[in-house]
Amino acid sequence: MSRSLDRLIAIMARLRDKERGCPWDREQNFATIAPYTIEEAYEVADAIARDDMAALKDELGDLLFQVVFHAHMAEEAGLFAFDDIAAAIADKMVRRHPHVFGGTKIDSAAAQSMAWEEHKAQERRAAGKAASVLDGVALALPALLRAVKIQSRAARIGFDWPDAAAVVPKLAEEVAELGHEIETGSGRDAIEEELGDLLFAVANLARQLDLDPEAALRRATAKFERRFREIERRAAARGIGHDLDALEALWQQVKRDEHEQNS
Repeated sequence: MSRSLDRLIAIMARLRDKERGCPWDREQNFATIAPYTIEEAYEVADAIARDDMAALKDELGDLLFQVVFHAHMAEEAGLFAFDDIAAAIADKMVRRHPHVFGGTKIDSAAAQSMAWEEHKAQERRAAGKAASVLDGVALALPALLRAVKIQSRAARIGFDWPDAAAVVPKLAEEVAELGHEIETGSGRDAIEEELGDLLFAVANLARQLDLDPEAALRRATAKFERRFREIERRAAARGIGHDLDALEALWQQVKRDEHEQNS
């Protein structure tokens, strides 16, 4: 395994070689590569969602290559190297798992999650970054995921709904406020703000239900895509064009057929 990793690191060095390397690879920097890193992480998640292990192997390789790319650019700048990254994460895992590598006892995954967050908070305080419990939540996270993390941080000091049922009326309130802004012809900013409040409340409900809103939305989008493709197929077979009533009838038929198949 180390030979394969050494080979990958050597390939990256050749790609960045100023004389013999690839022009595209040589022009890249941390900022230009970051979107590709994020994209590769999503493709790993997609392979897992599709339960495609062959694709997962490939996507993990692509993600590893992103780490090697960043590490090599950092080494060129005299900042750190791949070995430093590996050593740092190994040290962090040992430090944050005292129940495995030390004498601390933790009996459940939930307790470990709490201990993990406390370790992170202690590290932030030691680094002088403890101004707020909200510190350390990355701005680049997907919006729904970041909302859940921000809400979870606030909940640590008791600023939280008691349960999921208590959030549901908040959803109705936000829907009503959004509807009011739309009906009264409010400006785009006001409508966007109310839409944001509604999405934030949805994220809060997902957190209370211990559900991943990103996964739930991906699943809903996939369901819509599956049904819409079937509508397209049936519409083409019946010569239906842009007739909304006919397309809606097909939509309802596709839904009924799915329910019958799954019952």
